[in-house]
Amino acid sequence: MRLHKLLLSTTCAAGLFAVPAMAQEAANPPAPETAPTNNVDIIVTGSRITRPNTSAAAPVTSVTSDAIRAQAAVNIEEVLNRLPQVAPDSQQNYQDSDGRQRVKLRNLGFERTLTLIDGKRAGTMNGVDLNMIPTALIERVDVLTGGASAVYGSDAVAGVVNFIMKDDFTGIQLNANYNLYAHQNKPGLISQVASQYGFAQPARGLATDGGRADLSLTAGTKLFNDRFHISGYVNYRKANLVPYDARETSGCQLVEAVKDGPLTCSTSTYSYNGYVSPLSGPNAGNAYVNNPNGTRTFVPFSTAVAANPYSDYSFQRANERWNAGGFASFKISDAAEIYSSAMWFRDKSVNGFPARIYSYTAFGSTPYQVNCNNPYLSASQSQVICGAQAGTSAMVPVELRYRFAGVPDLDDRYMNEGLRLTGGIRGQIAKGWSYDVGGVYARNQQDYSWSFPSIDRVNNALNVVNVNGVPTCASGTADGCLPLDPFSSLSPVNNIGVFNYLVNGSYGTQSTVNRLYNVVATVQGDLGTYGIKSPWADQGLAIAFSAEYRKDELESTADALWRANMGGTDQNLSQHVWEGMVEVQAPIAQHKPFGDLLQVNGAFRLSKYSSNPNTFSTWKAEALWAPIPDITFRGSINRAQRAPTVVEAFQGSNISYDRITTAYNDICGPTPIGTTTDPNTGQQIPIYGAPQASQAVCAATGLPANLYGSPTLLCPTDVGCTVRRGGFTVNPETAYTKTLGVVLKPRFLPGLTVSVDRFVINLNDSIGYNDYDYFSNGCLATGSQFFCQMFVRNANGTLYSTPSTNPTTGFLRGGTTNYYKSKSHGWDFQGQYALSLGGAGRLDFDFTGSLTTLAGGQDSPILPKYNCAGYYGGGCGQLIPKWSHELRATYTTNDKFFSASVNWRHLGPLTNVTNSGDPALGWTPEGVRTTFYRIPAYDYIDLALSFRVTKAYSFRVSANNLFDRTPPILPNSYNYGLSRSNTLSARYDSLGRQVAVGVTLNF
Repeated sequence: MRLHKLLLSTTCAAGLFAVPAMAQEAANPPAPETAPTNNVDIIVTGSRITRPNTSAAAPVTSVTSDAIRAQAAVNIEEVLNRLPQVAPDSQQNYQDSDGRQRVKLRNLGFERTLTLIDGKRAGTMNGVDLNMIPTALIERVDVLTGGASAVYGSDAVAGVVNFIMKDDFTGIQLNANYNLYAHQNKPGLISQVASQYGFAQPARGLATDGGRADLSLTAGTKLFNDRFHISGYVNYRKANLVPYDARETSGCQLVEAVKDGPLTCSTSTYSYNGYVSPLSGPNAGNAYVNNPNGTRTFVPFSTAVAANPYSDYSFQRANERWNAGGFASFKISDAAEIYSSAMWFRDKSVNGFPARIYSYTAFGSTPYQVNCNNPYLSASQSQVICGAQAGTSAMVPVELRYRFAGVPDLDDRYMNEGLRLTGGIRGQIAKGWSYDVGGVYARNQQDYSWSFPSIDRVNNALNVVNVNGVPTCASGTADGCLPLDPFSSLSPVNNIGVFNYLVNGSYGTQSTVNRLYNVVATVQGDLGTYGIKSPWADQGLAIAFSAEYRKDELESTADALWRANMGGTDQNLSQHVWEGMVEVQAPIAQHKPFGDLLQVNGAFRLSKYSSNPNTFSTWKAEALWAPIPDITFRGSINRAQRAPTVVEAFQGSNISYDRITTAYNDICGPTPIGTTTDPNTGQQIPIYGAPQASQAVCAATGLPANLYGSPTLLCPTDVGCTVRRGGFTVNPETAYTKTLGVVLKPRFLPGLTVSVDRFVINLNDSIGYNDYDYFSNGCLATGSQFFCQMFVRNANGTLYSTPSTNPTTGFLRGGTTNYYKSKSHGWDFQGQYALSLGGAGRLDFDFTGSLTTLAGGQDSPILPKYNCAGYYGGGCGQLIPKWSHELRATYTTNDKFFSASVNWRHLGPLTNVTNSGDPALGWTPEGVRTTFYRIPAYDYIDLALSFRVTKAYSFRVSANNLFDRTPPILPNSYNYGLSRSNTLSARYDSLGRQVAVGVTLNF
């Protein structure tokens, strides 16, 4: 039986939705008694029990391959970002991205979302890159929101995303897709502000750019009477750069320095005209640029001659990726089927940065040196820089910055490469019993390279003398030195030779390797085969036992150049876990009056991590009740726990020390308020005032009352108080996730399915990194034991210790810890309707929406709870709107030759926390804004047309953001969404209309 006919979430017949099928979920009607009780080809998301007729007690949203093709998606992030349950994460439009794609369900962070491929882990939480999955090979994507740790183990706190692959393909298929942006640039707010700086702006009119190609070749066959199946694929993708200055909306980084104040652009001293500041002589500290007219004179630096620092930054990052892999299975007998898969990828991407001569401060504190008789210096320039030494061979310090033109960017380079191997054996071991023993090995490596130009080479190129009338490096040309002329606005242009000399060998590299070793053994049985079932049910009790071993490794190394500039040390981290799980499904009643279906499910898991001395448990309990076939009520509760990742575990266990070196360090010690002079010695004596904290607060830090305000509490002023990070066990965080919903399938309206589900996720003891000031300031403000217990005092009340002794007292605690609560509450809505038009074809409607009622938490027991739903900024970042949805309507002809699909995407409004009216979000009366405080609701329309010319050939054309709607403008956007494009580029279609064409050929 085909996989998509047996989905946990399918409620209608196969083929109900010709193109969209964006969200298929509900409880399935029971299968006939003749249906098989075990089918190893079924992949059920959220359960280890693979009954064909299993019913969904927790909501699952599915995205089908047809929907992906209609969207013309090149990578998986485009598919996931449209789901209301997913916090969008647009790595391709994120300048500082490392090129990897992960998923954040319910805005609870990627580390709380478990990603699977065919029911098995995709890789380590720290290293996985989901863009390794070719979109053409995806059968469907199941998104199960809510805890699933009892079934899958740690990480599944927010939910599970399961990518089901087309692993049984036969024949040869070529898929080709190409899309680009067709955006109408129109003068607007940004161009008005940027014109004040003389920044170049894109030409008005239609901009067609950002081309992306996606080519996939898949081949497969079956041999030995279909017992042996093998298939393979090769996928190539390439994306072209779209710089920020290709869009009017990002023609400069818009800045609003003062609330409701004037708008300005970010500017840079790294000017094409060259920036020079003498560091000695009468003009020391003055800032100049070379006169733009090329006359080798200086003019004062000002914004009028400043540069646009982000014009060449990546709006869409250039990248090139290869994916390849295959699937194989051989059925020896019903008792043994061997299966395996391999997935490999290599991705090269860059974040472009302007090629520059960096300020010497980027390398340390030693200024550049230039000789005062440098032939490139005019007499007036030499006088400005050297003063009385002008024209001599004296070397003087100078600050120098220059932005090259006509040379390659100094790229921020990423190379991501990975391999994922799976294998196992499965089959039936007795009547009603089956097994599956399999494993995953995943290796992901990231090489991150950054340019560290040599200050010595810059100095060599600055020390220039005349040799037979030819400017030459005073050090000679042995190392390839070419003289640098930074004293004219024209000379460095296209001087590729000098540029190459300065940056040759300047790239240092850091490599990070993540490895996953995972073995899972599952035995499941249908006890109804032995008559163990409810007298009112057709099916019996189903049970599954699972044992799992998992090991995560992280290895981080760097070359000498990286270490010399960035510091740090190599790391080799690992942790492992042993787990055991049992799961049951118990139908109580089927096809009975007021009990068409009554079923309870449950699971329990024990986990023992090497990084924690304790064993912890997770569990789930679910129930379904369909009084009649038209209505199904469902509910579930999960106790999900997430152990720290290998990085978090290392941060928690590895001990490191630091010092607080402010004038006073202990909130309970006397506060220095000044000094006085000792009349006898003439020395300065400090004067102290009352401590910052009250006596009650200090008591909460463990300070005896008689030591309150004692001068002895002052840590040594030369080294400060001790901060200890690590040496503590980071305990698992615990989430209780609840869902309660109803599924309606009215018989009087065939083809209609509607579901409504309430979800509640409460996360306790969240794992996170908090420095000492989080606890110190929190203790000072609240006196809460939650904060104040992080003061670990010596017997004499001090907070000073000697790190070499590895002390157990005398420090403030910081680093990775368990802190307080995070919450996500809301409602999910889904609906599908299939309408026959007789001989004219059919219409399919598909709807999915999510209402977020609470997205926030509480930082300590006595601090107020906060709710970020519908707000952005402050501590809320760029959270999800309260309401968002997708509604797709698809028309298909009876012969399936033609289909047209229209999709309506809606994003609810967002309000700045400054105007929230909620003090818990940082609102104050004086902070209320009158400008740029609200992003209105946004609606996008997508259109897709598909033509199935023959069984072997089909093509499609689509347009996303059909009406080319411009994204909302937001000054200081980097503070909100790490984007310099003046919008939240991960959430809105910031590059404009996207046009795509695609073709599928079957041979």
